[in-house]
Amino acid sequence: MRPLTAIPTRADIEATHEAIEPLIHRTPVLTCSAIDERAGASLFFKCENFQKVGAFKMRGASNAAVRLSEAERRKGMATHSSGNHAQAVALSAKMLGVPAYIVMPENAPAAKRAATEGYGAQITSCENTLAARESTLQKVVDRTGATFIHPYNDYNVIAGQATCAKELLEDVEGLDILTAPVGGGGLMSGTALSARYFAPGVKVYGAEPEAVDDAYRSLQSGQLQSNPTIDTIADGLRTNLGEKTFDILQRELDGIFLVSEAEILQAMRLIWERMKIIIEPSCAVPLAAILKHPEVFAGKRVGVILTGGNVDLDRLPF
Repeated sequence: MRPLTAIPTRADIEATHEAIEPLIHRTPVLTCSAIDERAGASLFFKCENFQKVGAFKMRGASNAAVRLSEAERRKGMATHSSGNHAQAVALSAKMLGVPAYIVMPENAPAAKRAATEGYGAQITSCENTLAARESTLQKVVDRTGATFIHPYNDYNVIAGQATCAKELLEDVEGLDILTAPVGGGGLMSGTALSARYFAPGVKVYGAEPEAVDDAYRSLQSGQLQSNPTIDTIADGLRTNLGEKTFDILQRELDGIFLVSEAEILQAMRLIWERMKIIIEPSCAVPLAAILKHPEVFAGKRVGVILTGGNVDLDRLPF
């Protein structure tokens, strides 16, 4: 398979799904009558917290991996990440028998660092700044010749993430709305594309913390915005949109809802208590938006992507 160099088509997403099927789990869809009653809607939760590495990131990383040429595979894969993308690149590389080089900040959670090492990746530490991550990664790439796998601003990654919504649409008939959290926009872009291709009547909404609302402001202004701070518990959503994801969201997204930190925690706790499953804070953002905007979601059949379950258990917010 060749790397994707343009917005993924329906055929691209279908081919991607077939190619990565041996490398991912087809995650279950769960429901909860208590949460449905609270929301006034029928919610269908796509549980990517049960995905390999505990997050949807495995889909995009594995697609980028399988599209590398033989020459590129021999030199390996590289990225910078302190979280789920690091683990996804490391495991994808291990499953394909190729090297993985991960740049992680010195203060990365010990559990995530240990998991990444456990998948066989070679880790290089750096200071916890974007500039340090990028400069350190460039040194690693120059030394190894490895291919940089961007966590979201990459059409191969976007096509991989699109398979999540594709599965949800296949498993649940008659959805009115799809919703997912927005960080760098890879999952949200893929979700919007899958809705367009496989269920064109379905509305697609993003959800974002008020504290890191660059996607909301970008779509409002028509120009890419950045976050001056990253002070949110939803650590998976602290990144800014890229030009590729922004372009797709401008074309395909029906809107973005913003939620407070308190609303995120309330929704996270509700899922833990009522559904008896572990989700990370970023996952709770769409449910928080649904509860905040009953005028949009009431009476609808809503597909909700739960993005991951990698929680630092030593720093639980409740």
